[in-house]
Amino acid sequence: MNSTPALLNRVLLTLLGLILLMAGLLALLLATVPPVGPWWHSWSARAWGGINQVFESTRFPGRPESWLWIVVALALLALMGLMVAWIAQQGKGRSNLLAAEYDPGEIAGDVRIGGGVAEQALRQALEGRPDLAGATVTTYDVKGSPALKVRLLPRQGVAPHLLAAEVSGLLDALESVVGKEIPVLIHIGAGARTRFSRAERVR
Repeated sequence: MNSTPALLNRVLLTLLGLILLMAGLLALLLATVPPVGPWWHSWSARAWGGINQVFESTRFPGRPESWLWIVVALALLALMGLMVAWIAQQGKGRSNLLAAEYDPGEIAGDVRIGGGVAEQALRQALEGRPDLAGATVTTYDVKGSPALKVRLLPRQGVAPHLLAAEVSGLLDALESVVGKEIPVLIHIGAGARTRFSRAERVR
């Protein structure tokens, strides 16, 4: 429900995992397969020689330094900027506002209900239930409109559809108090304390 770049995160994690896997496989081959050692020394020596040759051929006139170091520094700065932007995108989308309406009464103004009202009310209603191992309620801003995400961890033997129906009743009561229909994502998940496959239901 939030604006975290999930696809980008998966792609980056996949690439990082493949790089680490290849490095680990190479280290394993170097340690266990004797012919791999001479091949690696020969290949790495040729690669290092090629890199040195490139830097030697790109020196500033009359100076020993290569202008490629400037390119490398700029590339590293750009990479740092991209990493900062990527980190800033993580977990975005949460909101502290559940509802806002304009009241044209005697004293006109905006009436605002914070997301903490719904979060605390639902958490208290779900707290202490014997069929739940845990429950969290979070308010998000989805395309400019507030929405709730209710994540439930049912205990073993609890029917997820019955639990979702009971929570829907609590949400209906909340909407009647707030006076506004609120989009809700009910997420029934599995964790170390449960053995359920994940299920999601959107109201």
